[in-house]
Amino acid sequence: MSEIFKTPIFGVLLSLICYLIGQNINKKIKISFLNPLFIAITIAVVFLLTFNIPLEDYNNGGKIISFFLTPATVVLAVPLYNKIDHLKKNALPIIIGILIGSACGIISIIILGKMLNLPKELILSLVPKSVTTPIGMEVSENLNGIPSVTVAAIIITGVLGAIISPMIHNIARIKNKIAIGISIGTSSHALGTTKAVELGETEGAMSSLSIGIAGLITVILAPILVKLLNQFLF
Repeated sequence: MSEIFKTPIFGVLLSLICYLIGQNINKKIKISFLNPLFIAITIAVVFLLTFNIPLEDYNNGGKIISFFLTPATVVLAVPLYNKIDHLKKNALPIIIGILIGSACGIISIIILGKMLNLPKELILSLVPKSVTTPIGMEVSENLNGIPSVTVAAIIITGVLGAIISPMIHNIARIKNKIAIGISIGTSSHALGTTKAVELGETEGAMSSLSIGIAGLITVILAPILVKLLNQFLF
């Protein structure tokens, strides 16, 4: 069995099976916290620990999935194209909103990380927490962070965004559908967008649109902000 666990197909199949289980659970128990990806990760970790399977063996297949994450990001162009009219009519406020949201997310992480005396490497790993996984991993690697920590932070951010975003919008009395979608997509990427889709078509489309734009802004902005704050904080 140990030889089977070392084959790439094991890691791929385990990931797919765990995700399918997560999807079924999420459909039956409609609770935001029980996100399919979160469930899949939990099941996979329990399985590996139960059967004492080294992470390196699982990663033989996990690396294949990671490889396809980056080209899969191209799919984000589809909602952007479908709702291009919304972008044209509200281009300036949308871009400014996403820009400010992305910048605040990066700066707040750096400042809070310093206040909590977190290691520099860990802070840099948390900087791209609000963008989709393939973009976040690349940004983290370029900042000399830890991509695996970044992935965990991205998942937690997305799940929390899906859970608390409606409550925050109600407290802040935000009713504009475009604003709601932009805020969710900018702060909690694809996982948060699943909640935006539930709220309405416009919210879902704007949230999907924000994922790609926020990712692009973060790729450009993160190294600049880290460099500017580097001497002050580190």
